Amino acid sequence: MCLSTKTKQQPEFRQVTVMVLISIFQFLSMLAVISKQEETSMNTVYVFLGYIVLEWIYMMFNVIITGKDYFELEAIAFFLSGIGLMVCATIGESYAIKQLICICLGLLTYLVLLLLIKDMRVVNALKYPAAIGSLLLLVVNLALAKVTNGARNWLELGPVSIQPSELVKVVFIFVGAVSLERLLSKKYLYLFIGYSLSCVGLLFLMRDFGTALIFFFTFIIIAYMRSGDVRTLFLICAGALMGAILIIYFKPYVANRFAAYRHVWENMDTNGYQQTRVLMYSASGGLFGLGVGEGKLRNVFAASTDLIFGMICEEMGLATGIAVLIAFACIGIFAIKAAKGSASSFYAIAAVASASLLIFQLSLNVFGVTDLLPLTGVTLPFISRGGSSIICSWGLLAYIRAAGAPFKLPAPDIAVSRKTRSRNGGVAV
Repeated sequence: MCLSTKTKQQPEFRQVTVMVLISIFQFLSMLAVISKQEETSMNTVYVFLGYIVLEWIYMMFNVIITGKDYFELEAIAFFLSGIGLMVCATIGESYAIKQLICICLGLLTYLVLLLLIKDMRVVNALKYPAAIGSLLLLVVNLALAKVTNGARNWLELGPVSIQPSELVKVVFIFVGAVSLERLLSKKYLYLFIGYSLSCVGLLFLMRDFGTALIFFFTFIIIAYMRSGDVRTLFLICAGALMGAILIIYFKPYVANRFAAYRHVWENMDTNGYQQTRVLMYSASGGLFGLGVGEGKLRNVFAASTDLIFGMICEEMGLATGIAVLIAFACIGIFAIKAAKGSASSFYAIAAVASASLLIFQLSLNVFGVTDLLPLTGVTLPFISRGGSSIICSWGLLAYIRAAGAPFKLPAPDIAVSRKTRSRNGGVAV
Protein backbone atom coordinates (compact mmCIF):
# COMPACT_ATOMS: atom_id res chain seq x y z
CA MET A 1 0.00 0.00 0.00
CA CYS A 2 2.81 2.37 0.89
CA LEU A 3 4.59 1.61 -2.37
CA SER A 4 1.41 2.30 -4.34
CA THR A 5 0.87 5.62 -2.59
CA LYS A 6 4.45 6.67 -3.26
CA THR A 7 4.14 5.77 -6.92
CA LYS A 8 1.05 7.96 -7.28
CA GLN A 9 2.66 10.90 -5.55
CA GLN A 10 5.77 10.97 -7.76
CA PRO A 11 4.07 12.25 -10.93
CA GLU A 12 2.42 15.11 -8.95
CA PHE A 13 5.81 16.10 -7.50
CA ARG A 14 7.35 16.10 -10.95
CA GLN A 15 4.51 18.21 -12.29
CA VAL A 16 4.97 20.87 -9.67
CA THR A 17 8.74 20.85 -10.09
CA VAL A 18 8.53 21.15 -13.87
CA MET A 19 5.95 23.93 -13.62
CA VAL A 20 8.15 25.85 -11.18
CA LEU A 21 11.09 25.63 -13.59
CA ILE A 22 8.96 26.69 -16.56
CA SER A 23 7.47 29.57 -14.58
CA ILE A 24 10.94 30.76 -13.56
CA PHE A 25 12.06 30.64 -17.20
CA GLN A 26 9.03 32.65 -18.30
CA PHE A 27 9.41 35.15 -15.44
CA LEU A 28 13.02 35.73 -16.48
CA SER A 29 11.82 36.11 -20.06
CA MET A 30 9.40 38.80 -18.91
CA LEU A 31 12.21 40.65 -17.13
CA ALA A 32 14.39 40.40 -20.26
CA VAL A 33 11.61 41.86 -22.43
CA ILE A 34 10.85 44.66 -19.96
CA SER A 35 14.54 45.60 -19.72
CA LYS A 36 14.50 46.43 -23.44
CA GLN A 37 11.51 48.77 -23.14
CA GLU A 38 12.08 52.48 -22.64
CA GLU A 39 9.13 52.56 -20.27
CA THR A 40 7.86 49.45 -18.55
CA SER A 41 4.56 48.41 -20.13
CA MET A 42 2.11 46.90 -17.66
CA ASN A 43 0.40 45.12 -20.57
CA THR A 44 3.57 43.10 -21.09
CA VAL A 45 3.64 42.20 -17.40
CA TYR A 46 -0.02 41.21 -17.48
CA VAL A 47 0.53 39.02 -20.55
CA PHE A 48 3.36 37.01 -18.97
CA LEU A 49 1.79 36.76 -15.53
CA GLY A 50 -1.52 35.80 -17.11
CA TYR A 51 0.20 33.06 -19.09
CA ILE A 52 1.92 31.70 -15.97
CA VAL A 53 -1.39 31.71 -14.08
CA LEU A 54 -3.07 29.92 -17.00
CA GLU A 55 -0.46 27.16 -16.85
CA TRP A 56 -0.88 26.65 -13.10
CA ILE A 57 -4.68 26.67 -13.31
CA TYR A 58 -4.59 24.07 -16.05
CA MET A 59 -2.16 21.89 -14.09
CA MET A 60 -4.33 22.00 -10.98
CA PHE A 61 -7.43 21.33 -13.05
CA ASN A 62 -5.65 18.42 -14.71
CA VAL A 63 -4.59 16.86 -11.41
CA ILE A 64 -7.36 17.68 -8.94
CA ILE A 65 -10.55 17.73 -11.02
CA THR A 66 -9.86 15.13 -13.70
CA GLY A 67 -7.70 12.91 -11.50
CA LYS A 68 -5.05 12.52 -14.19
CA ASP A 69 -1.49 12.05 -13.01
CA TYR A 70 0.38 13.06 -16.14
CA PHE A 71 1.42 16.44 -17.51
CA GLU A 72 4.43 15.80 -19.74
CA LEU A 73 2.96 16.82 -23.08
CA GLU A 74 1.23 19.91 -21.78
CA ALA A 75 4.42 21.03 -20.02
CA ILE A 76 6.38 20.74 -23.29
CA ALA A 77 3.68 22.65 -25.19
CA PHE A 78 3.58 25.41 -22.55
CA PHE A 79 7.37 25.69 -22.67
CA LEU A 80 7.46 25.98 -26.47
CA SER A 81 4.49 28.34 -26.62
CA GLY A 82 6.15 30.50 -23.96
CA ILE A 83 9.19 30.97 -26.18
CA GLY A 84 6.94 32.13 -29.01
CA LEU A 85 5.14 34.48 -26.63
CA MET A 86 8.47 36.01 -25.59
CA VAL A 87 9.49 36.56 -29.22
CA CYS A 88 6.17 38.27 -29.94
CA ALA A 89 6.56 40.47 -26.84
CA THR A 90 9.90 41.76 -28.12
CA ILE A 91 8.19 42.85 -31.36
CA GLY A 92 5.34 44.68 -29.65
CA GLU A 93 2.84 44.25 -26.83
CA SER A 94 -0.06 43.99 -29.29
CA TYR A 95 1.60 40.96 -30.87
CA ALA A 96 2.08 39.40 -27.43
CA ILE A 97 -1.59 39.92 -26.55
CA LYS A 98 -2.71 38.33 -29.82
CA GLN A 99 -0.32 35.42 -29.30
CA LEU A 100 -1.65 34.83 -25.77
CA ILE A 101 -5.23 34.83 -27.05
CA CYS A 102 -4.26 32.30 -29.72
CA ILE A 103 -2.57 30.08 -27.12
CA CYS A 104 -5.80 30.15 -25.10
CA LEU A 105 -7.79 29.21 -28.21
CA GLY A 106 -5.30 26.43 -28.92
CA LEU A 107 -5.65 25.06 -25.39
CA LEU A 108 -9.44 25.21 -25.74
CA THR A 109 -9.19 23.33 -29.05
CA TYR A 110 -7.01 20.74 -27.32
CA LEU A 111 -9.57 20.16 -24.55
CA VAL A 112 -12.60 20.07 -26.88
CA LEU A 113 -10.90 17.64 -29.25
CA LEU A 114 -9.95 15.39 -26.32
CA LEU A 115 -13.61 15.21 -25.31
CA LEU A 116 -14.76 14.51 -28.88
CA ILE A 117 -12.36 11.66 -29.59
CA LYS A 118 -12.90 10.03 -26.22
CA ASP A 119 -15.90 8.13 -27.63
CA MET A 120 -15.33 6.16 -30.83
CA ARG A 121 -19.03 6.41 -31.68
CA VAL A 122 -18.69 10.19 -31.89
CA VAL A 123 -15.49 9.80 -33.89
CA ASN A 124 -17.16 7.61 -36.51
CA ALA A 125 -20.19 9.92 -36.72
CA LEU A 126 -17.97 12.94 -37.45
CA LYS A 127 -15.82 11.25 -40.10
CA TYR A 128 -17.71 12.30 -43.25
CA PRO A 129 -18.82 15.78 -42.05
CA ALA A 130 -15.21 16.54 -41.08
CA ALA A 131 -13.86 15.41 -44.46
CA ILE A 132 -16.44 17.32 -46.48
CA GLY A 133 -16.12 20.42 -44.31
CA SER A 134 -12.32 20.51 -44.62
CA LEU A 135 -12.44 20.21 -48.41
CA LEU A 136 -15.04 22.97 -48.63
CA LEU A 137 -12.83 25.17 -46.44
CA LEU A 138 -9.89 24.68 -48.81
CA VAL A 139 -12.10 25.40 -51.83
CA VAL A 140 -13.36 28.62 -50.22
CA ASN A 141 -9.75 29.54 -49.43
CA LEU A 142 -8.74 28.97 -53.05
CA ALA A 143 -11.65 31.01 -54.35
CA LEU A 144 -11.55 33.98 -51.98
CA ALA A 145 -7.99 34.31 -50.67
CA LYS A 146 -5.60 36.86 -52.10
CA VAL A 147 -2.07 36.00 -53.15
CA THR A 148 0.31 36.76 -50.27
CA ASN A 149 4.06 36.17 -50.68
CA GLY A 150 3.42 34.02 -53.75
CA ALA A 151 0.79 31.75 -52.17
CA ARG A 152 -2.98 31.91 -51.85
CA ASN A 153 -3.21 30.52 -48.32
CA TRP A 154 -4.61 33.34 -46.15
CA LEU A 155 -8.32 34.02 -45.80
CA GLU A 156 -9.40 37.45 -44.56
CA LEU A 157 -12.45 37.50 -42.28
CA GLY A 158 -12.85 41.15 -41.43
CA PRO A 159 -10.11 42.14 -38.97
CA VAL A 160 -9.07 38.51 -38.55
CA SER A 161 -7.01 36.45 -40.99
CA ILE A 162 -6.73 32.66 -40.83
CA GLN A 163 -4.75 30.03 -42.68
CA PRO A 164 -7.28 27.24 -43.38
CA SER A 165 -4.60 24.72 -44.37
CA GLU A 166 -3.29 24.78 -40.78
CA LEU A 167 -6.72 23.92 -39.39
CA VAL A 168 -7.24 21.21 -42.01
CA LYS A 169 -4.11 19.41 -40.76
CA VAL A 170 -6.01 18.43 -37.61
CA VAL A 171 -8.97 17.18 -39.67
CA PHE A 172 -6.72 15.36 -42.13
CA ILE A 173 -5.26 13.14 -39.39
CA PHE A 174 -8.71 12.64 -37.88
CA VAL A 175 -10.17 11.46 -41.19
CA GLY A 176 -7.17 9.27 -42.01
CA ALA A 177 -7.05 7.58 -38.62
CA VAL A 178 -10.77 6.87 -38.37
CA SER A 179 -11.02 5.74 -42.02
CA LEU A 180 -8.31 3.10 -41.57
CA GLU A 181 -9.14 2.24 -37.95
CA ARG A 182 -11.60 -0.46 -38.90
CA LEU A 183 -11.23 -3.29 -41.40
CA LEU A 184 -8.88 -2.25 -44.17
CA SER A 185 -11.37 -2.55 -47.03
CA LYS A 186 -10.82 -1.13 -50.48
CA LYS A 187 -13.72 1.25 -49.94
CA TYR A 188 -12.17 3.09 -46.98
CA LEU A 189 -8.70 2.95 -48.52
CA TYR A 190 -9.84 4.49 -51.80
CA LEU A 191 -11.90 7.12 -50.02
CA PHE A 192 -8.91 8.20 -47.95
CA ILE A 193 -6.63 8.23 -50.99
CA GLY A 194 -9.16 10.38 -52.85
CA TYR A 195 -9.47 12.73 -49.88
CA SER A 196 -5.69 13.01 -49.57
CA LEU A 197 -5.23 13.72 -53.28
CA SER A 198 -7.94 16.38 -53.12
CA CYS A 199 -6.25 18.14 -50.19
CA VAL A 200 -2.80 18.03 -51.77
CA GLY A 201 -4.16 19.13 -55.15
CA LEU A 202 -5.95 22.14 -53.68
CA LEU A 203 -2.80 23.12 -51.79
CA PHE A 204 -0.80 22.95 -55.02
CA LEU A 205 -3.33 25.21 -56.70
CA MET A 206 -2.81 27.63 -53.80
CA ARG A 207 0.97 27.34 -54.38
CA ASP A 208 1.35 26.32 -50.75
CA PHE A 209 3.98 23.69 -51.58
CA GLY A 210 5.39 23.35 -48.07
CA THR A 211 2.01 22.44 -46.59
CA ALA A 212 1.27 20.14 -49.51
CA LEU A 213 4.51 18.28 -48.79
CA ILE A 214 3.52 17.99 -45.11
CA PHE A 215 0.13 16.53 -46.06
CA PHE A 216 1.72 13.99 -48.40
CA PHE A 217 4.25 12.94 -45.76
CA THR A 218 1.45 12.51 -43.22
CA PHE A 219 -0.49 10.40 -45.71
CA ILE A 220 2.55 8.12 -46.09
CA ILE A 221 2.82 7.74 -42.30
CA ILE A 222 -0.88 6.91 -41.90
CA ALA A 223 -0.81 4.43 -44.78
CA TYR A 224 2.28 2.69 -43.41
CA MET A 225 0.84 2.58 -39.89
CA ARG A 226 -2.14 0.62 -41.16
CA SER A 227 -0.60 -1.58 -43.85
CA GLY A 228 3.11 -1.89 -43.10
CA ASP A 229 3.58 -2.53 -46.83
CA VAL A 230 6.81 -0.81 -47.87
CA ARG A 231 6.48 -1.82 -51.54
CA THR A 232 3.08 -0.15 -51.90
CA LEU A 233 4.37 3.02 -50.27
CA PHE A 234 7.38 2.96 -52.60
CA LEU A 235 5.04 2.90 -55.61
CA ILE A 236 3.03 5.78 -54.13
CA CYS A 237 6.19 7.84 -53.64
CA ALA A 238 7.37 7.00 -57.15
CA GLY A 239 4.03 8.15 -58.54
CA ALA A 240 4.23 11.35 -56.52
CA LEU A 241 7.75 11.99 -57.82
CA MET A 242 6.57 11.56 -61.42
CA GLY A 243 3.71 13.96 -60.72
CA ALA A 244 6.11 16.51 -59.25
CA ILE A 245 8.36 16.25 -62.31
CA LEU A 246 5.40 16.86 -64.61
CA ILE A 247 4.28 19.84 -62.54
CA ILE A 248 7.74 21.39 -62.66
CA TYR A 249 7.92 20.78 -66.43
CA PHE A 250 4.55 22.40 -67.19
CA LYS A 251 4.71 24.99 -64.38
CA PRO A 252 8.27 26.40 -64.36
CA TYR A 253 7.45 28.91 -61.59
CA VAL A 254 7.37 25.97 -59.16
CA ALA A 255 11.03 25.23 -59.88
CA ASN A 256 11.89 28.90 -59.44
CA ARG A 257 10.73 28.69 -55.80
CA PHE A 258 13.58 26.24 -55.13
CA ALA A 259 16.20 27.68 -57.48
CA ALA A 260 18.36 29.03 -54.64
CA TYR A 261 18.60 25.69 -52.84
CA ARG A 262 22.29 24.87 -52.07
CA HIS A 263 23.27 28.11 -53.83
CA VAL A 264 22.28 30.68 -51.20
CA TRP A 265 25.77 32.21 -50.92
CA GLU A 266 25.81 32.81 -54.63
CA ASN A 267 22.48 34.64 -54.30
CA MET A 268 22.90 36.17 -50.85
CA ASP A 269 21.27 39.44 -51.83
CA THR A 270 18.40 37.91 -53.84
CA ASN A 271 16.85 34.46 -53.45
CA GLY A 272 19.26 33.42 -50.70
CA TYR A 273 18.89 36.56 -48.61
CA GLN A 274 16.90 34.98 -45.77
CA GLN A 275 18.97 31.79 -45.42
CA THR A 276 22.34 33.56 -45.47
CA ARG A 277 21.19 35.99 -42.80
CA VAL A 278 19.91 33.15 -40.65
CA LEU A 279 23.24 31.33 -40.97
CA MET A 280 25.31 34.42 -40.14
CA TYR A 281 23.20 35.86 -37.36
CA SER A 282 22.36 32.58 -35.60
CA ALA A 283 26.06 31.66 -35.52
CA SER A 284 26.85 35.01 -33.90
CA GLY A 285 24.59 34.11 -30.98
CA GLY A 286 26.98 31.50 -29.64
CA LEU A 287 25.88 29.15 -26.87
CA PHE A 288 23.80 31.58 -24.80
CA GLY A 289 22.81 34.26 -27.32
CA LEU A 290 23.21 38.00 -27.70
CA GLY A 291 20.23 38.76 -25.48
CA VAL A 292 16.50 39.08 -26.04
CA GLY A 293 15.79 41.87 -28.51
CA GLU A 294 19.46 42.34 -29.46
CA GLY A 295 19.48 40.29 -32.66
CA LYS A 296 19.72 41.57 -36.23
CA LEU A 297 17.67 38.77 -37.77
CA ARG A 298 14.48 40.32 -36.38
CA ASN A 299 14.82 42.98 -39.07
CA VAL A 300 14.62 40.38 -41.85
CA PHE A 301 11.24 39.58 -43.40
CA ALA A 302 9.34 36.69 -41.72
CA ALA A 303 11.77 36.60 -38.78
CA SER A 304 9.03 35.78 -36.25
CA THR A 305 7.37 33.15 -38.44
CA ASP A 306 9.42 31.17 -40.97
CA LEU A 307 12.85 32.21 -39.62
CA ILE A 308 12.07 32.08 -35.92
CA PHE A 309 14.46 29.20 -35.12
CA GLY A 310 17.37 31.34 -36.32
CA MET A 311 16.07 34.21 -34.23
CA ILE A 312 15.99 31.95 -31.15
CA CYS A 313 19.57 30.80 -31.72
CA GLU A 314 20.82 34.36 -32.24
CA GLU A 315 19.14 35.99 -29.25
CA MET A 316 18.77 33.06 -26.80
CA GLY A 317 21.68 30.94 -27.92
CA LEU A 318 22.31 27.51 -29.35
CA ALA A 319 21.45 26.02 -25.94
CA THR A 320 17.84 27.18 -26.27
CA GLY A 321 17.71 25.99 -29.87
CA ILE A 322 18.84 22.52 -28.80
CA ALA A 323 16.29 22.55 -25.98
CA VAL A 324 13.56 23.19 -28.58
CA LEU A 325 14.75 20.24 -30.68
CA ILE A 326 14.88 17.98 -27.60
CA ALA A 327 11.32 19.02 -26.69
CA PHE A 328 10.03 17.87 -30.08
CA ALA A 329 12.01 14.64 -29.80
CA CYS A 330 10.29 13.99 -26.46
CA ILE A 331 6.90 14.49 -28.12
CA GLY A 332 7.83 11.86 -30.71
CA ILE A 333 9.03 9.38 -28.08
CA PHE A 334 5.88 9.88 -26.02
CA ALA A 335 3.69 9.29 -29.10
CA ILE A 336 5.40 6.00 -29.94
CA LYS A 337 5.16 4.71 -26.38
CA ALA A 338 1.54 5.80 -26.06
CA ALA A 339 0.59 4.23 -29.39
CA LYS A 340 1.90 0.83 -28.34
CA GLY A 341 -0.48 0.69 -25.40
CA SER A 342 -3.44 2.54 -26.90
CA ALA A 343 -6.97 1.12 -26.61
CA SER A 344 -7.71 1.36 -30.34
CA SER A 345 -5.79 1.56 -33.58
CA PHE A 346 -7.46 4.95 -34.17
CA TYR A 347 -5.51 6.45 -31.28
CA ALA A 348 -2.28 4.75 -32.33
CA ILE A 349 -2.50 5.99 -35.92
CA ALA A 350 -3.56 9.50 -34.92
CA ALA A 351 -0.84 9.85 -32.26
CA VAL A 352 2.08 8.72 -34.42
CA ALA A 353 0.81 10.66 -37.45
CA SER A 354 0.46 13.84 -35.36
CA ALA A 355 3.93 13.53 -33.85
CA SER A 356 5.40 12.77 -37.29
CA LEU A 357 3.69 15.82 -38.78
CA LEU A 358 5.02 18.10 -36.03
CA ILE A 359 8.56 16.75 -36.32
CA PHE A 360 8.51 16.82 -40.13
CA GLN A 361 7.28 20.42 -40.11
CA LEU A 362 9.98 21.25 -37.56
CA SER A 363 12.55 19.70 -39.92
CA LEU A 364 11.30 21.70 -42.90
CA ASN A 365 11.50 24.90 -40.88
CA VAL A 366 14.91 24.34 -39.26
CA PHE A 367 16.66 22.68 -42.20
CA GLY A 368 15.00 25.02 -44.70
CA VAL A 369 16.35 28.22 -43.17
CA THR A 370 19.81 26.63 -42.83
CA ASP A 371 19.76 25.50 -46.50
CA LEU A 372 19.95 21.79 -45.70
CA LEU A 373 16.52 21.47 -47.30
CA PRO A 374 14.72 23.77 -49.75
CA LEU A 375 13.05 26.74 -48.06
CA THR A 376 9.32 25.98 -48.04
CA GLY A 377 8.14 28.78 -45.75
CA VAL A 378 6.41 26.67 -43.08
CA THR A 379 6.04 27.73 -39.47
CA LEU A 380 7.72 26.28 -36.39
CA PRO A 381 4.94 24.50 -34.41
CA PHE A 382 3.94 26.11 -31.09
CA ILE A 383 6.52 28.89 -31.46
CA SER A 384 6.01 30.86 -34.68
CA ARG A 385 3.82 33.92 -34.54
CA GLY A 386 0.33 33.23 -35.88
CA GLY A 387 -2.97 32.00 -34.51
CA SER A 388 -3.72 29.28 -37.05
CA SER A 389 -0.37 27.58 -36.46
CA ILE A 390 -0.75 27.71 -32.65
CA ILE A 391 -4.29 26.27 -32.74
CA CYS A 392 -3.19 23.51 -35.12
CA SER A 393 -0.23 22.56 -32.92
CA TRP A 394 -2.36 22.24 -29.79
CA GLY A 395 -5.02 20.33 -31.73
CA LEU A 396 -2.47 17.77 -32.93
CA LEU A 397 -1.25 17.40 -29.36
CA ALA A 398 -4.72 16.14 -28.37
CA TYR A 399 -4.29 13.03 -30.54
CA ILE A 400 -1.00 12.20 -28.82
CA ARG A 401 -2.49 12.71 -25.37
CA ALA A 402 -5.55 10.62 -26.24
CA ALA A 403 -3.36 7.65 -27.14
CA GLY A 404 -1.84 7.67 -23.67
CA ALA A 405 -5.02 8.51 -21.77
CA PRO A 406 -6.87 5.76 -19.89
CA PHE A 407 -10.05 6.03 -21.99
CA LYS A 408 -12.68 3.36 -21.50
CA LEU A 409 -14.20 2.71 -24.88
CA PRO A 410 -17.61 1.05 -25.33
CA ALA A 411 -17.42 -2.74 -25.52
CA PRO A 412 -18.54 -3.03 -29.21
CA ASP A 413 -15.76 -0.69 -30.35
CA ILE A 414 -13.14 -2.65 -28.39
CA ALA A 415 -14.36 -5.86 -29.97
CA VAL A 416 -14.18 -4.38 -33.45
CA SER A 417 -10.71 -3.04 -32.74
CA ARG A 418 -9.47 -6.46 -31.60
CA LYS A 419 -11.03 -8.12 -34.61
CA THR A 420 -9.40 -5.54 -36.86
CA ARG A 421 -5.96 -6.12 -35.35
CA SER A 422 -6.38 -9.87 -35.63
CA ARG A 423 -7.23 -9.78 -39.33
CA ASN A 424 -4.73 -7.14 -40.35
CA GLY A 425 -1.81 -8.06 -38.15
CA GLY A 426 -2.15 -5.05 -35.88
CA VAL A 427 -0.77 -1.59 -36.38
CA ALA A 428 2.79 -1.15 -37.62
CA VAL A 429 4.21 1.00 -34.82
